Amino acid sequence: MKTDRRTFLQSLAVLMTGVYCPRLILAKPNHPDVDYILIAKQAPINLMPNGKATALTYNGNIPAPVIQAKQGQRIRIKLINHLESLSTSIHWHGLRIPNAMDGVPFISHPPIKPGQSFIYDFIPPDAGTFWYHPHINSLPQMARGMVGLIIVEEKLPLTFAADIPLSLKKWRLKADGEFKKQQFIPRKAARHGTQGNWQTVNGNAQPTINIPVGGAIRLRFANLDNSVYYNIHVAHEQVKMLALDGMPLLPSREQSEYQLGAGMRLDLGFIAPSKPGIEIPVLNKSAMGDEVLLTLKTSQQRQPFPKRLPDMLANPVQHPDLASAETKLFTFDWDAAVSPVSEKEAEMPIFWSINQRSLTEMTMGNLGEPLAKLTLGKSYIFVLKNTSQYHHPIHLHGYSFTVLESDKRKIIPYIADTVMLGKNEQIKVAFVADNPGKWMFHCHVIDHMETGLMGYIEVS
Repeated sequence: MKTDRRTFLQSLAVLMTGVYCPRLILAKPNHPDVDYILIAKQAPINLMPNGKATALTYNGNIPAPVIQAKQGQRIRIKLINHLESLSTSIHWHGLRIPNAMDGVPFISHPPIKPGQSFIYDFIPPDAGTFWYHPHINSLPQMARGMVGLIIVEEKLPLTFAADIPLSLKKWRLKADGEFKKQQFIPRKAARHGTQGNWQTVNGNAQPTINIPVGGAIRLRFANLDNSVYYNIHVAHEQVKMLALDGMPLLPSREQSEYQLGAGMRLDLGFIAPSKPGIEIPVLNKSAMGDEVLLTLKTSQQRQPFPKRLPDMLANPVQHPDLASAETKLFTFDWDAAVSPVSEKEAEMPIFWSINQRSLTEMTMGNLGEPLAKLTLGKSYIFVLKNTSQYHHPIHLHGYSFTVLESDKRKIIPYIADTVMLGKNEQIKVAFVADNPGKWMFHCHVIDHMETGLMGYIEVS
């Protein structure tokens, strides 16, 4: 892949100078037939100090290797499955790519069984912060480590003094550092979702990351958790929201706090203080109290860095024609009486539905009818209605949509691929159905998805 990786490597070099190494690894594109190789395999990982966990990984690492792509340039990624008993796949979350490369077994391609491989070959049309994860056996694989970032560099590179990817994940661990046996608790799946007890950023608890004094900083937050949502707050003045879900906000918005649901991404920018040794806490704010996720610390650098935030560039997303758009209603229901609660992961209950229909498992004969059939090239407004008291980050594969309005809060329209649907909230989103195929449409709280809150739409 012909791409200049110098800027990104410089950013990682700045990142690695922190008090605690964030353990981010840039995947190496040095293979003759493909740009990257990802090997799904079991590996021992230390998440807690002096505690070893038996993780499911890409290339034996947590966090998984960061893949760098270039907007408008072809990339080929080979996935090899060395897991002992689980089929797998890779979904490229947020990337508007052909359906055959979307990584959903029985829709995009067959499951990748142990010992098999598959080459994902696509051209990313959008620059931004995206991520990847399995879309079969999702709950155990994602809970135990199979999540990673893919950063798509702008066609015309933007210059930041530091461009820092930040993977957020909370793990369910025992006191000895090993994963708890139950990564899924049904009674919690019927509520907020099963949550962890050990918070990390880039695989470390509360790391300190050095940033250059006086330079323009981009923080790429990615919520890779199965269920947790974060209220991100950077304790620094004049923090700007640069992008949501990889889509630039034009113009950028001065806002230092934002709710980030599972699967969502947030790019923040600011100018670092001009003195070395200044610490900037990054917090998860909640009613239970503020939690320090990481600390940024200014460090003197020899080379000069830009002292202004660069102007973000729009991605080539079609704008829907709202006047002619057809409206579709999707009601996300809570129905915990549908099946009994079992504490065994193997006995998957049904707690959730979309338009009174539940899909819990993808198999060749278990897709059913689409939630909606859309006409290629036509504009649509989706009305998303949450009838429950729990949050749902609703994600549509293959598309980015414009979030228009809410009946509970003021929204300045923006483009995203996942939207947080709050308690009893109704939100309208709109898009042009310009990508043909069958596309998954689901809640990204994985417990909710696995217990009914998913389906698909068909564009033809």
